[in-house]
Amino acid sequence: MREAVIVEAVRTPIGKRGGSLAEIHPVDLSALVLKELVARTGIDAGTVDDVYWGCVTQLGDQSSNVGRFATLAAGWPESVPAVTVNRACGSSQQALEFAASTVMSGRADLIVAGGIEVMSRVPLGAARESGFPYGQTVLDRYSVDRLDQGTGAELIAEQWGLTRAQLDEYAVRSHRLSAAASDSGAFDQQIVPVPLAERTFTSDEGVRRNTTTAILAGLKTVFKQDGVIHAGNSSQISDGASAVLVTTPEKARELGLSPIVRFHSQSVVGDDPVKMLTAPIPATHKVLRRAGLSIDDIGAFEVNEAFAPVPLAWLKETGADPERLNPLGGAISVGHPLGASGAILATRLIHHMRDNGIRYGLQTMCEGGGTANATIYELI
Repeated sequence: MREAVIVEAVRTPIGKRGGSLAEIHPVDLSALVLKELVARTGIDAGTVDDVYWGCVTQLGDQSSNVGRFATLAAGWPESVPAVTVNRACGSSQQALEFAASTVMSGRADLIVAGGIEVMSRVPLGAARESGFPYGQTVLDRYSVDRLDQGTGAELIAEQWGLTRAQLDEYAVRSHRLSAAASDSGAFDQQIVPVPLAERTFTSDEGVRRNTTTAILAGLKTVFKQDGVIHAGNSSQISDGASAVLVTTPEKARELGLSPIVRFHSQSVVGDDPVKMLTAPIPATHKVLRRAGLSIDDIGAFEVNEAFAPVPLAWLKETGADPERLNPLGGAISVGHPLGASGAILATRLIHHMRDNGIRYGLQTMCEGGGTANATIYELI
């Protein structure tokens, strides 16, 4: 089987809810990163075999195959197809894995994968307003009246004995590391500046540089009166887009491009849909077995910070080095634009690997419904 490599990965800065990206249509924001990918690589957009585009809430401004209209808005030839992928929060990570698998199979040579979510315009939970997700049969199977990620986060904190103080300390760490990464220029090469009416938007705007555990201690819990989950130790509702170019080493050489990483191993698993957020643990174990690697072989981990209990429970179960976990912060500090987050995490990870000479990086994220993807990249 052929190898699949990533030759470029870009993302927008992440906008907070109602913030700098709120007035930009998701199709146009998607088009911005697609155009940047072409500009940076010099490829002919007409040679792209397909575009796999993640998006979770495919309603309103994000309906009707947003990936296809993004390519048209980018000015790409009409001959370039696109499909919109939904695996909940892992949508664009799944898009990346579809792209890698397609390239490795020989059915395509050049695929763009990525995703979009402008939650300011298409709110989380909008689907509930037009229907009944999950269905009664599923709820009856698990003897619950709803499936809710926040409730799942509370259950995880309880099962793994995580206190509110521990969760809040982790949240403060996320903001501190994101601020340090931004200040050091770690994100400069991956971010696509977004032109606005009166300025250019260039940095993630959700970071709270001065937050403390004392400040977080004053926030009310959201999902359980005597619980531990609140807005400060949860991912932020956000807007953003990301795009990644996937090809073979041979095609990259033909195009005069230098691969950054190769796809080493992939996995996807299902787990408890009530706790909903635990699947990154078995997904990590599975991908390590497939790779023939140990947890200590991995130099950096991106575990999506949907809620603070997710990476902390993952740490306890995997035995990973805490210093290698989310070294640039994560969704608690910068935000979680659902359909874009998988590609954003990949972009952050592979740039970090290249900048620091890290051979192996692992990305995983929890997904609504109790599934998770895990991907291992190897630096070239």
